[in-house]
Amino acid sequence: MLGRLSCLSSALALATGVATPASAYMVYVSNEKDNTVTVVDSETMEVVQTIEVGQRPRGITISHDGKLIYLCASDDDTIEIIDTATNQIVGSLPSGPDPELFVLSPDGGTLYVANEDDNLVTVIDLDSKSVVAEIPVGVEPEGMGISPDGKAMVNTSETTNMAHFIDTATNEITHNVLVDSRPRFAEFKPDNSEVWVSAEIGGTVSVIDNESREIKQKISFEIPGLRSEAIQPVGVRITADGKKAYVALGPANRVAVVNTETYEVEKYVLVGQRVWQLAFTPDQKTIISTNGVSNDITFIDVATDEPVQSVTVGALPWGVVVSPQ
Repeated sequence: MLGRLSCLSSALALATGVATPASAYMVYVSNEKDNTVTVVDSETMEVVQTIEVGQRPRGITISHDGKLIYLCASDDDTIEIIDTATNQIVGSLPSGPDPELFVLSPDGGTLYVANEDDNLVTVIDLDSKSVVAEIPVGVEPEGMGISPDGKAMVNTSETTNMAHFIDTATNEITHNVLVDSRPRFAEFKPDNSEVWVSAEIGGTVSVIDNESREIKQKISFEIPGLRSEAIQPVGVRITADGKKAYVALGPANRVAVVNTETYEVEKYVLVGQRVWQLAFTPDQKTIISTNGVSNDITFIDVATDEPVQSVTVGALPWGVVVSPQ
């Protein structure tokens, strides 16, 4: 059904001249099961290359200048560095054991890494490629988010069910906020005012005030015909204007579109199976989901919140990042 929907949406886009990305960007998708990164052209929506990488690639991000990809090779206990000019691995970083997710500082100089097995956040200086701090956090750290001003970083611990606020100047925890079960991701609003934390098993997103560090709203999701336990929020992305949030809902096979002022769900977008992570193109015209069980990604038009096309990638796609230019 999704394939037919995607084809129809794509044909409509071509016929009407809408829903197609205006600029070509490279999309990089980490495929957890077959140890590859798939490179997709955002304009043609076609695979242009497959890169062989380390074992169990998950978290993926890109330097602000677009020259380097950083990739969590979780089962190799390392972070690999990929040159985007050649798509070759050119180095590695000392990540600590089982790196799963990370976040890059706004100035591009520091990488904050969640090490799931030893309950630490590892802080890496990218100039020296060295560890400058290890921050003890809760059990099974995963989600990582950093405020646009770079002053606060949030790590979520899956088993402790907390969002840990960390002062980036001191690398110390300042607040622990209890959220719902199995928090997976943390995303700040562009104006620094809030951080949104998804809870996979709890089925909610907690909106935390970044000044008081208290939960101001909880967002829940209901989809007709689906059991509540099938709706599992994971990845969260917020538009640059701060008006809309997109939430990947795991085995619900949908991305929720949320009004950030009213906290109401405005739409559910049908994508592939077990939608996990999300990434915008730099022009904010498209958001891309990774769909683990169907082994594809879906391009969604941000203006209409309609799926445009799905593209087959590697086995169990997990993370996604888009080149800045």
